[in-house]
Amino acid sequence: MYEYLKGLITAVNPFYVVLEVQGIGYQLQVANPYRYVESTTDIVQIYVYQAVRDTDITLFGFYDLDEKQIFQKLISVSGIGPKSALAILANSDHSGLIQAIMTDDVSYLTKFPGVGKKTAQQIILDLKGKLDDLEQSDHLAGQTAIDLGTTGQSPELNDALAALTALGYSAREVKAITKSLTDFSAQTTDQYLREGLRLLMKK
Repeated sequence: MYEYLKGLITAVNPFYVVLEVQGIGYQLQVANPYRYVESTTDIVQIYVYQAVRDTDITLFGFYDLDEKQIFQKLISVSGIGPKSALAILANSDHSGLIQAIMTDDVSYLTKFPGVGKKTAQQIILDLKGKLDDLEQSDHLAGQTAIDLGTTGQSPELNDALAALTALGYSAREVKAITKSLTDFSAQTTDQYLREGLRLLMKK
């Protein structure tokens, strides 16, 4: 129904962003909410996908058209829901995802939360050769709260850890990289989140 919305970002948290369009605040679930922090004073355009289910209507937001198209391809795969698709999109290694699918790299795909071996094989079966038309850009960087023992850490790091949990990574996985992130030199939540995703994909 909607292709994109233009408006002002009025709220950013680990679970979603709020985009105000002509006085209406739209809650958009996105892969990496913190990439929009610096856009809170400017009008932005966010591509959207509306999912209608028996119990609710959800709007998913995307940084660019490539991200939206990959999301739509991912949710067409049996076993991949919107939350798993957002977790995959949160990783900024767009080319790495395409390469994994093209080379049947099941182990790479199973590093994403909610993706087991069978689902990874299904992703490859359904999408191999179908992502070539997408630009291999670096535009791609998006629930129960879990106590991660964040006392004394910076608010930016705490938000990044919460965002990783919101994407579906387990408390054990997040705790395993917390020390490395604490030692990582970063000034923004987005930087911490990107580094956290990189570390999780290395495991």
